[in-house]
Amino acid sequence: MATETDKSEHTVSIRTMDVVVALLFMALAVLVMVDSWRVGARWASDGPQAGYFPFYVGLIMFIASAGTLVTNIVTKTPNLANFVDREQFGSVLKVLVPTIVYVVAINFIGIYVASIIFIAFFMWWLGKYKLQIILPVAVGVPLVLFVMFEIWFLVPLPKGPIEAALGY
Repeated sequence: MATETDKSEHTVSIRTMDVVVALLFMALAVLVMVDSWRVGARWASDGPQAGYFPFYVGLIMFIASAGTLVTNIVTKTPNLANFVDREQFGSVLKVLVPTIVYVVAINFIGIYVASIIFIAFFMWWLGKYKLQIILPVAVGVPLVLFVMFEIWFLVPLPKGPIEAALGY
C-alpha cells in the first residue's frame, strides 16, 4: 500500500485541479456573457432582453471562479494533497471511456441501439451478470424509452439505420 508521501502514486494535486476547474469555469462564463450580450443583455423599454439574466449569471460565475483562482494562486498554504490516486483514476476511466464511445456511437447507430450495447456491456463487464439477466434489461430499457419518447411524447431522439429501416 502506497503512503501519502509516495510520489509514484501522485497524479495531480488538489490545488492544480482547483486552478484548472476555475479556469474552465471562467472560460465558460465568458462564453455565456459574450453570447448573452450578442442576443441582448440590457434592460429594454418592455423589460429585460433575452440575454439579460444569463449575462449576469455568467458574470457571477466568472467572479466566483476568479475568486477560487486567486485564492489558490496567492495562498501561503496551498493544498498539495493528491487529488486522486491511480486506482481511483482507473475506476473513473472504466466508466468515462465507454461512455465517450457510447456518445459517439449514438451519432452512427442511434440512441436506442447504442443504449442496448452500452447497458449490456456494463452489466457484463462491471456487473458480472449472466446473459439471462443482461438481455432482457439491455433490450427492455431502450424499448420502454422508445415507446415513451417516440410514441407517447412524440419527442424524436437520434435514430440509426435500424430505426430508419423500421420506418421511424
